[in-house]
Amino acid sequence: MGRVAGKVALVTGAGLGLGRASSLLLASEGAKLVVSDIDESLAGNTAAEIAKAGGEALAIRHDVSKPEDWPIAMAAIEQRFGRLDVLVNNAGIAIAKNIEDTTLAEWRRTMAVNLDGVFLGCQEGIRLMKKSGGGSIINLSSIDGIIGEAELAAYCASKGGVRTLTKAVAVHCAEQRYGIRCNSIHPGYIWTPQTENYLRDLGTLDQEKAKALSRHPIGFLGEPSDIAWMVLYLASDESKFVTGSEMVVDGGYLAV
Repeated sequence: MGRVAGKVALVTGAGLGLGRASSLLLASEGAKLVVSDIDESLAGNTAAEIAKAGGEALAIRHDVSKPEDWPIAMAAIEQRFGRLDVLVNNAGIAIAKNIEDTTLAEWRRTMAVNLDGVFLGCQEGIRLMKKSGGGSIINLSSIDGIIGEAELAAYCASKGGVRTLTKAVAVHCAEQRYGIRCNSIHPGYIWTPQTENYLRDLGTLDQEKAKALSRHPIGFLGEPSDIAWMVLYLASDESKFVTGSEMVVDGGYLAV
């Protein structure tokens, strides 16, 4: 208990899946949470669960792809808590289409959420973190930010961008001596609503799930908590010498 005690953390896309699991774990370890989601009711559910367990949380509606939403979110954080120590850029979407079938509108929408959202989050996060002497930015990329999958053309491109943007942010903040670290997490297949919807788009759910399972040497798919534990490590002072790193949590997927 208390691995992030006293820290203030913003988690985007916190209504479901990895964002929800990360928010709950950070709160259980002493952080004060700002949970944001494009669906305000889902953000509210996560905040209510944190409060029920004795934690403190603020829920806000937040579309990470909209530049105008970020200053509003940061102002709410500063007004309520006076600082920001941890930013988890988690919100994302996935469209199951290959390069030939992806429309320009789908490409742009994917980039707007998955890459623009991280770009804007890093910019605004740095501005607020600088005021309180530093912090940790954690960007959710993917194994598909390292390799390619035919049916995830736009998603792969966006997550590859997150991977290298993270390194640029890390080097900049280190050179400026801001005390801000920036790292990316690269999950394998984690059983979330987004993963389930993606597999359904590909074909019969049971068959596609079996195919996904076969790519993970460890013999099972990940759970949201598997990623939340890595988020907690990167949010804590235990990772004070870790920046610009890509943390792969994939059940051996990339080792084959």
